[in-house]
Amino acid sequence: MSVAARVPTVTRSVSPPVPARRPSPSPAGAVAVVVVAPSSLTLALGLWGIRRQNTMWGDESVTYQLAHRDLSQIWHTAQHVDLVHVLYYAVMHEIFGLFGGGLLTLRLPSVLAMSVAASGVGLLGLRLAGPRAGLLAGLVFALLPQVQKYAQEGRSYAMVCALVTWATYALVAGVSHRTRWRWAVYGSTMLLACLLHEFAVLALVAHGVTLVVSRVPRSVLRAWSVAAAGAVAGLLPLAIRSAGQSEQVSWINGPVRLHYFLVVAVVGVLCARAPLGTRRPVRLSALAVPILVLPGLLLLIASLAKPLFVDRYVLYGNIGAALLLGAWLDHFHRLRRSSRTAWIAAVAVLAALVPPSLALRTPQSRSNDVTAIGATVRREGRPGDGLLYLSGRYRAWTAANPEDTRSLTDLALAQDPVSSNTLAGVELPAQAIAARMLEFDRIVAVRAPAGAHAPTDPQEEAKTSTLRRHFRAYGTTHVNGARVTVYVRDDRFREACPGGSGCRSRDPGGVSWSPAGT
Repeated sequence: MSVAARVPTVTRSVSPPVPARRPSPSPAGAVAVVVVAPSSLTLALGLWGIRRQNTMWGDESVTYQLAHRDLSQIWHTAQHVDLVHVLYYAVMHEIFGLFGGGLLTLRLPSVLAMSVAASGVGLLGLRLAGPRAGLLAGLVFALLPQVQKYAQEGRSYAMVCALVTWATYALVAGVSHRTRWRWAVYGSTMLLACLLHEFAVLALVAHGVTLVVSRVPRSVLRAWSVAAAGAVAGLLPLAIRSAGQSEQVSWINGPVRLHYFLVVAVVGVLCARAPLGTRRPVRLSALAVPILVLPGLLLLIASLAKPLFVDRYVLYGNIGAALLLGAWLDHFHRLRRSSRTAWIAAVAVLAALVPPSLALRTPQSRSNDVTAIGATVRREGRPGDGLLYLSGRYRAWTAANPEDTRSLTDLALAQDPVSSNTLAGVELPAQAIAARMLEFDRIVAVRAPAGAHAPTDPQEEAKTSTLRRHFRAYGTTHVNGARVTVYVRDDRFREACPGGSGCRSRDPGGVSWSPAGT
């Protein structure tokens, strides 16, 4: 027997193959998902119902009118009114020149800007609390009602929100890397945001508090101070010049849509109680809570002296709300408790967002509808009728579509808005307005809703007193944000309305109408 034969055979047991573990996403892959998913969702929501039944409201109408003027005319107009928005109007003028001046062109820049903001929120969450928190924060940001609302509005607020978002990202990156060019990017981005809307400067205060709470090195504080001082210095000339146009915010009698700010702020502060992103140089809650709460709070404090708070002025506070909610959802997921409850809660929240999302895409979601106002004037007026605005500033309501008033005679107008470099034109003296009114048998008057503040300057007093003494109201059509009343001369009233007070020649076509004298 050979030696080989005497050696016991060794059997090797082969283990069953272990299933390959799915590789974790690469950093580049995680960044791509965090950027693309929130941005795509925001873009889709922004394009959904963007035309709002082909209507626009008053502030958008001002953008539409001014952006169609030459740059020199925009600048000269800004010396009288809306200097705070002059950069935005100039940007929109160039966009209109490239892509045409239609309703889609008016709103698409805001959709794209908010989409860019959503990607920035996702990256902030990724940097401060991880990929899943970043993805959730970006998605939450896209779903917030105010984000959906101003993504579809032809004003500067979405652009400001995007710039503040990316300035905040530059701030966080500057804390980690401490390179001068990052602070230069931060300062220039914040300056651009402030030039688009002055109240973006309040984000600087929030950023400063974030750095102090995070106990960053003094070198970082010095670098931030230099960048912030540069942004404030660049804004200062505009702030000084625009202070003389403070009558533009005279319509603010108290905080506007304060409830949304309070609800989001309270929810955000409660979410900050969870341990979120504690291993980063800047904690997520230390960044999110100040930018969510401080700008609105400072604006409320300033409103004690002069009412200034409007929720859209601090729209960028939603950055903080989204970060906190996204990080909290990530924290809840990591606990792996009551996953079924979490899914039920998520579905319930999404279902609750459907009604406001649908409502935001209707004309009634805005405080007025200048498209409906102009269409009503066109329907109620007859060729040769007089047209009267009570007050004259409401002339801007019908200026977006001149065809609505082309067959009527503007009784108070001395110089049109474009040639006078104003929003509403220059009106005749009071006596001349009254004299012209008496030359007409029918006058179509555009007025504010019932209960609105009535101006008391001589021109407005002449209009109202002449109507009261020499005309009778034939009927009033109520539209969103205004009343359109047809007045008839006393000596012609019986002929026009043989049935007496309250008669009507035809049905107003489904628009709310009230009888004469209402």
